[in-house]
Amino acid sequence: MFSVVLNASIRRSCLAAALVAGSVSCRAPAQPVVSTPTTESLSRSSAITPGADRLFGEFAHLVRGKRVALVSNHSGRLANGTHLADALHSAPDVKLVALFGMEYDVRSNDYSVARDPERAIDARTGVPKYSLYGETHKPTPDMLNGVEVIVYDIQDVGARFYEHVNILGFVMEAAAERGVPVVVLDRPNPLGGLGADGFVADRASWYRFGSYTAIPALHGMTPGELARFYQGEKLLRGGVSGPLHVVPMVGWTRAQWFDETGLDWRKPSPNLVSFSSLVAYAGTCLFEAINVSEGRGSDSPFELIGAPWLDGERAVQMLNALQLPGARFVAEPFTPRQMPFHARPPEFAGETLRGIRLQVTDRRVFKPYRAGVAMLWAVHALHRDKVVWNEPVLDRLAATPRLRAMLEAGNTPAEIFAAWDAEVAQFRSRADRYRLYQ
Repeated sequence: MFSVVLNASIRRSCLAAALVAGSVSCRAPAQPVVSTPTTESLSRSSAITPGADRLFGEFAHLVRGKRVALVSNHSGRLANGTHLADALHSAPDVKLVALFGMEYDVRSNDYSVARDPERAIDARTGVPKYSLYGETHKPTPDMLNGVEVIVYDIQDVGARFYEHVNILGFVMEAAAERGVPVVVLDRPNPLGGLGADGFVADRASWYRFGSYTAIPALHGMTPGELARFYQGEKLLRGGVSGPLHVVPMVGWTRAQWFDETGLDWRKPSPNLVSFSSLVAYAGTCLFEAINVSEGRGSDSPFELIGAPWLDGERAVQMLNALQLPGARFVAEPFTPRQMPFHARPPEFAGETLRGIRLQVTDRRVFKPYRAGVAMLWAVHALHRDKVVWNEPVLDRLAATPRLRAMLEAGNTPAEIFAAWDAEVAQFRSRADRYRLYQ
């Protein structure tokens, strides 16, 4: 195996040296390093192998003999079901010294499980664990005391406002300031890797929980590719840069959706109960910013939206008239109820809501963020007098005031979509050089 720096001239010399010596490591300042699979490993199996399942074999040198911090959650598991924290803790030549988790306990994403405080002790390993979801998103120097390498392994959902890709930026920033290497164990983008859509985050919204830097609402990249993009484009706050290793997947292609990977489904957050919920969430999560239920407490969260005052029938007529590719809308009442994994009753619990169901008829052409924006447009156009905006949530989800401004100005969905086309094209052009998969 060998690691290559993705700089054209250095890469050529590294590859030439590798052919002669069989193993070589090449580095250049401020450039992301990618651990590249050999031809042998690529041809060994057609099954998809996430980066985590390669760490203790051909990439063990990245953590061997090191004091390791792990950034993960319940999704950070090996193919045999072992949590990565336990695998690192039991490895004879690795010292696990810190765990960084998200909103829930590092091993769970169930609201019924007590959330970790800012600092706690993991009962299974005895290792200190820290939450990066509350007031602190960036590991502090005290948290990283004695850490020699940080391993990141979280299943993303493909949306900028899903906090974990922003946590990745904060972790990379903290690591770079201390010269600590970051190892990203790559996993699929569940929406596939062909699409990017939505407004690119405005600079005023950078370095926040819903938008670490200049990426669109749907980025079309894997966590490993995003890490390379953050660093290669010098987008970490303060322009800092540090050693970065990405352990790529084997077998994944950009056209694959998660349910085509053969990997186990572990719901990324409590209300993403199914893969179809996740697909819808990539657009209808916008409804968290107004006084409309996004389907929490139903059997199809994010596939349904509703309110007692919503004229679902008229909204459905307006939406279907748009003829959005791969999407159909149906009026459907529903009654939110408290689920076992809810910490508190959902909005409008126990009330019968007039709702809209988003149906995906052809996901090859379906654009989830556009569907969500169109649904928001229809609700706002029909009920401007009843819509109440939650400004902090809207800022996290949209990362720009332009979306609300265009809705309030009466712009059509087509006009709103066109408003982000140029910046998304520019993002794709910049991102292309950091892609790892075809």
